[in-house]
Amino acid sequence: MTLSNSELFAQAPGTQATATTQRFGGSDADYDRMIKLASNENNYGPPKAVMDAMNSAWKYANRYGYPDGNVVEAIAAHHGLKPENVLLTAGSGEVLQVVGTTYLQGGKKVVGADPSYGSVYSHATNIKAEAIKVPLRKDYTADIPGMIRAANDNKATVGFFYLCNPNNPTGVVVPKEEVDAAVKGIPAGMPILIDEAYHHFVDDPRYAESVNSVKEGRPVIVARTFSKIAALAAMRIGYALAPPELIRQMRPYSANSVNVLAKWGAVASLKDTAGQAEVRKKIIESRTHTQRELEAHGYSTIPSQTNFFMVSLGERTVQPVITEFRDKGILVGRPFPPMLNHLRVSIGTADDMDKFLKAFKEIFPKRSATTMARG
Repeated sequence: MTLSNSELFAQAPGTQATATTQRFGGSDADYDRMIKLASNENNYGPPKAVMDAMNSAWKYANRYGYPDGNVVEAIAAHHGLKPENVLLTAGSGEVLQVVGTTYLQGGKKVVGADPSYGSVYSHATNIKAEAIKVPLRKDYTADIPGMIRAANDNKATVGFFYLCNPNNPTGVVVPKEEVDAAVKGIPAGMPILIDEAYHHFVDDPRYAESVNSVKEGRPVIVARTFSKIAALAAMRIGYALAPPELIRQMRPYSANSVNVLAKWGAVASLKDTAGQAEVRKKIIESRTHTQRELEAHGYSTIPSQTNFFMVSLGERTVQPVITEFRDKGILVGRPFPPMLNHLRVSIGTADDMDKFLKAFKEIFPKRSATTMARG
């Protein structure tokens, strides 16, 4: 039995038609016709080898998760770590929640940049914890010295330090030396969560993954996902990499809910280095081309190292623009306060991006250099 990508797509609880109508204002058929540039998904979809691996795992659907393809062992080997360094989760979003639940008990706080990926902060609010948010600099980079100061000034009440690298929604990286400064500059023993969901799309030589900090035994938790480069967003599988003691602390708060299809798909995707390299190349090329076209049209963009970017809309705000794009059959990103004049756009296929550029130029008139300088 072979399943299409759309058949593997997991809808929200309830009937598919109802869930789609509630979220997108239309039917499943309407949704399928849309160009999806809103959720930073991989529009190329999983490769055949990964689909075949998941299809082959259906025979285990009546079992409680085993055989599981030795997924934890495969992840550990992929990073040069041991299985005790790995916590398997339902997407990297669960990692962020598990870290919050583990380290924000007793009125503890999280220190992080603002804006950044909001799941950490919303989860803190849900469990009646607080966040110390340090605003980004004017160039949209993280104020690492300011964040380190906040962690040290509040060390008695801070449960962990959070970095999204590259950052969502801006797409900007924290260079290796600044990550190292944070790891070494915050109070000894304070866990630092580094969300690397988009690391595959980085071509900035200043960037480095943080797995070595785990190997060195530092209190670093690296969050990873199979939702982006591996195109398994609907399958909900990700993981944390951390020293064994931190994994032991977090494990009681993990739901252990990753399904068997996701596990086999993840193992196959780890082997798909050539396919992922090709997708990475296409996405970076489309990202570069799209941002250049928008700049030439008179609209500044934030240099991105992810599979999305932000474009300044000048005096216009995001929410009505989202509706205008939807009317043209394109879904684009939500508002990200306080950057309400910046639209986040995911990178789709080359054809998707050509259609996006056509729609953008229909919605927004070409601006002169003088107009662009005014914002």
